[in-house]
Amino acid sequence: MGRQTLAFLAQLDGACHACDDLAHDTEELFFQHLDAEIITCFPGLATLTSARILAEIGDDRSRFGRAGDLKAYAGSAPVTRESGKSRHVTHRRIKNNRLAATGRHWAFAALTACPGAHAHYNHRRGRGDRYHAALRNLFNRMLGQLHHCLATHQLFDEAIAFDRPTCSPLASAA
Repeated sequence: MGRQTLAFLAQLDGACHACDDLAHDTEELFFQHLDAEIITCFPGLATLTSARILAEIGDDRSRFGRAGDLKAYAGSAPVTRESGKSRHVTHRRIKNNRLAATGRHWAFAALTACPGAHAHYNHRRGRGDRYHAALRNLFNRMLGQLHHCLATHQLFDEAIAFDRPTCSPLASAA
């Protein structure tokens, strides 16, 4: 049993080294991409998560002409079904599951990295969204901002992305 355990440990050690080598190579290749600086400037996106986002959406900017197309592909855009007087809004079940999972990690990490993202999440929770719905809504918003930044070759700016319009004193007095 001892020799068998040592053999398993040697296999595990080899797999860990292979994983580390793959992560190192992925980081090197990712930083050679033209959009790497834009993607990594978003709060909550580390290098490997950024590389995963880029791998899932691709680098063909004509693939998603509108931000809504990218959001639907990622599964963050809601589905609305209406018939007569009834209206039902649900989350998408048909989506790129790898991108959706990466988006959940991104949105969760953005909560602590970006005060604007945290305020947006709290606003959605205050409106009655449950945890996953509020997180999905945050991912939806961040994905739209990513689409805009990639299309216009701009870096993320939290002041622009999460600027909430304030009510004018006249409107609140009325």
